[in-house]
Amino acid sequence: MQHEQKLDNDSVARYSRQLILPEIGVEGQIKLNNAKVLIVGAGGLGCPAAQYLASAGVGTIGIVDYDEVEVSNLHRQILHTEKRAADRWSKAESAAFALNELNSKCKIVPIIAQLDRNNALDIFKDYDVVIDATDNITSRYLISDTCVLTNKPLVSGGALRWEGQLTVYNYTDDNGTTGPCYRCLHPIPPPPESVTNCSDGGVIGVVPGIIGCMQALETLKIIVGIQPSYHRNLFVFNGLEGNCRTVKLRGRQPSCVCCGDNRSIKLDNLPDYTEFCGMGANDKCKMLHILNPDERITVKQYYELTKKSKKHILIDVRNPVELGICSLPESINIPIDKLKTLDACMVKSGNSRTFPEIDKLCNLITEYSVDNGTKTGDTDSDLPKLPVFVVCRMGNDSQKAVKILQKCLKCDSPVIFKDLKGGLMAWANQIDKSMAQY
Repeated sequence: MQHEQKLDNDSVARYSRQLILPEIGVEGQIKLNNAKVLIVGAGGLGCPAAQYLASAGVGTIGIVDYDEVEVSNLHRQILHTEKRAADRWSKAESAAFALNELNSKCKIVPIIAQLDRNNALDIFKDYDVVIDATDNITSRYLISDTCVLTNKPLVSGGALRWEGQLTVYNYTDDNGTTGPCYRCLHPIPPPPESVTNCSDGGVIGVVPGIIGCMQALETLKIIVGIQPSYHRNLFVFNGLEGNCRTVKLRGRQPSCVCCGDNRSIKLDNLPDYTEFCGMGANDKCKMLHILNPDERITVKQYYELTKKSKKHILIDVRNPVELGICSLPESINIPIDKLKTLDACMVKSGNSRTFPEIDKLCNLITEYSVDNGTKTGDTDSDLPKLPVFVVCRMGNDSQKAVKILQKCLKCDSPVIFKDLKGGLMAWANQIDKSMAQY
């Protein structure tokens, strides 16, 4: 794109409301028209960010996304439509189509690809600023490393449930001080089982909208030469309580393997990010494997067991609000968060905290012993073990729950804990196709 040196009358009319801002002016608008911004992710963060950048007249906007539009995206990913979801458009092309209708003077470059260490450098090289609008740890490391190695400021955002956050990495201020990269703050990735995305934890659509708009705002300031507010600062937003706060971040770390004094990550040796993080960037519904095969049961096996009316207990460890969407008959609800609290109490004091749901489970197990003519505490009994099955949405929390129950629930009666592999979504796909999926 040839750099513009002046504004035509159409541009003056279109951008007049920001042109008259002293911080923007004609010079700032020309900078915007000549700027190239790369947005990685055309989802809940990327859509509003792209929309406002195009509205402001950013000359070239690249959009990287490998995924397709789904109906479940539409409550937060505001560039997409029902029609394009039904037709399974790629998110990058769907976003580009909407942005071209908004501002035909902007060059929108849809890049339908899974960003990885083999293509990141080629994709990033032509852009001035990068926006991280992804929802996974693996991509955050890759994007941050690539921005450091190509010397580009990175505007990073995240949103989950009712909360969002934003910061600017790798920005050099007027004093010549370059801020930290993502690795400076997070040198070691968290365990995969501890990471929650909006598919698992949910998100209110307005929150990524707010964070995405702020990502656009910080990007516009960088382009026109205003120091971004969240260089070496973290913006934290709580939509449920309606408040926000700013957290001061530590500076660039000399020990960082990417931007430090003795960096080991270089242009020609980007690491294997999937191996480093323990999960892939495209693991939207990452499946954990923390139980042995004999500690799990398929939904088809469980269905056959129910048809034979075999005695068992079924525990649903989802949050109570999810029970209204779908559930299996005669399940008892013990939310995974309560089981985690039970586990924490055992670790801290060696004593289990009492919950009504746990008491109910213990009573059911005791009743089973009594019904089978065996006294509680009769360890020499030949009584078969009572199966206690655990179910969740996808089969991840149920595995965690089995581990906790095996460790924390001390029963005098013989019992065996197993989880339903694949959870309720496997049940909906394989057993009852009328069950709601979410």
